[in-house]
Amino acid sequence: MTSDEGVRLQKVLAQAGIASRRASEELIAEGRVSVDGKVVTEFGRRVDPDNAVIHVDGVRVIVRADLVYLAFNKPRGVHTTMSDDRGRPCVGDYVRDRRERLFHVGRLDADTEGLLLFTNDGDLAHRLTHPSFEVLKTYLAEVSGPVGRTVGRQLRDGVVLEDGPARVDEFRVVDTHAGRAMVEVVLHEGRNHIVRRLLAEVGHPVRKLVRTQIAGVRLGSQRPGSLRALTHPELGSLFAAVEL
Repeated sequence: MTSDEGVRLQKVLAQAGIASRRASEELIAEGRVSVDGKVVTEFGRRVDPDNAVIHVDGVRVIVRADLVYLAFNKPRGVHTTMSDDRGRPCVGDYVRDRRERLFHVGRLDADTEGLLLFTNDGDLAHRLTHPSFEVLKTYLAEVSGPVGRTVGRQLRDGVVLEDGPARVDEFRVVDTHAGRAMVEVVLHEGRNHIVRRLLAEVGHPVRKLVRTQIAGVRLGSQRPGSLRALTHPELGSLFAAVEL
């Protein structure tokens, strides 16, 4: 790309919603912006928005207008597939009318609720689901209680399932009431029904399961069946988690 091609960096940052053009110039002057791994301090720098890898304060900035990143709160009973030949409700129903060709990242079984990501960024989706990146996911489970003090240690140390050993990264009891308990499980495992199988193995079958977080993206108060665009910090957390 020659010096008169591309788009000025401060304009690209402004169009990406990072800051106004004037404030973007200040970010550049302060050495807080990098392009393709190199810090940029000159205002006249032009970049190709379709190919440049831009970071602000170490956080990846998405500048391609055609890329979409959405958080979805999957309701219980909805299947994680873009279409279903048996006519069952599926996550694809919720993005059917969008002009972009989106796909879901990973899966949740039909009985599990909570956070699911949609995107058309194949590179990010591939990395988020590849076991080598060990992306952390958080679940809130209602189980039969009470939960003994040794359960967390058992799960962190690892238990043997029919398809091999598995363990959680973090475990805590959130609440206990009337023979039931709410527990939070954090793990990077991606095998089918892994949370349900782990908890059943230590004597606490799951009654209800919700995924509440993927890397730095939280479900929060988002209502079931709703979609929202990811924020810049949330996107940054995903890219950081998979080294992009």
